[in-house]
Amino acid sequence: MKIGITYDLQDDYLAAGFSEEDAAEFDRPDTIAGIKDALQGLGYTTDPIGNVLRLTERLARGERWDMVFNIAEGVHGFGREAQVPALLDAYNIPYTFSDPMVLSLTLHKGMTKHVLRDLGIPTPEFALVKDMKSLNRVDLAFPVFAKPVAEGTGKGIDRASKIEKRENMADVCRKLLEIHRQPVLLETFLPGREFTVGITGTGERSEAVGVMEILLVKEAEPDIYSFLNKKKFEDRVKYILVDDDEAQKAALAALNAWQCLGCRDGGRVDLRSDEKGVPHFLEVNPLAGLNPEISDLPILCRLAGMDFRELIARIMESALERVSPARQPSFRHFPE
Repeated sequence: MKIGITYDLQDDYLAAGFSEEDAAEFDRPDTIAGIKDALQGLGYTTDPIGNVLRLTERLARGERWDMVFNIAEGVHGFGREAQVPALLDAYNIPYTFSDPMVLSLTLHKGMTKHVLRDLGIPTPEFALVKDMKSLNRVDLAFPVFAKPVAEGTGKGIDRASKIEKRENMADVCRKLLEIHRQPVLLETFLPGREFTVGITGTGERSEAVGVMEILLVKEAEPDIYSFLNKKKFEDRVKYILVDDDEAQKAALAALNAWQCLGCRDGGRVDLRSDEKGVPHFLEVNPLAGLNPEISDLPILCRLAGMDFRELIARIMESALERVSPARQPSFRHFPE
């Protein structure tokens, strides 16, 4: 079986003038190599494709794959993670991970929280700041936490993100609006433990691989899993696998959110507990980082006794369940 691999290579964007933080979500060469090696070790033939533009060129030349292992993040707009899946859907080529609807929804953390709140899944109270005029309508208990509404890898999160007083809110929001050119998500800051839950599978077949608690050491920026804390995690963060009552509640909440949103194959859900020890949904990562050594999901799996090849095998097994032996023909088979 021939597996194409779609991705955005970090080096390409750095060479194009992107800042280190702007390119933080894109993948390093060793991530692509790790995925390629794991797939080949499982008996698949691999074909690195690259980003959505390179995929478009190769599709236009008539190239096809039995499956595409998609980790492309995209660049522009709230639908950027959905671009590769939407293109593959148009050509009736199956792919790993979630579909365009899920990826567009979950990239926008505010819209995701609206959906999950309506479904009864606990999430911190929140407000969306689209411009400076919106600040007048914010009615949240302080402290609050501020971050760009559609970024990952801790982008836009630093010491200033935890806002203790209303008079400090305007400066933080103005900076985020100017730099990231997207709305700011404000959430009531929760004082409890922070977890990330690794999940594999789809729908009723999905399961929590484990629950990892994120502990910040004294060298870290306090209270926040920030861009710098993530970047320097070896010195600033301690990851431990946990299975106490609170962690089990986090796993159940994460799995509920994963299934309700329709996420597929594998990823992570991030949660933080309130003062009563109730885990609240923060965000879902349906295209979680897959660097074998430094990404949260592979770290969590490793702590749970699952090596990287097994993680990739589980993702592929889940994706292959959606492939019918007799798929509907794509338009390339239609007469002109």
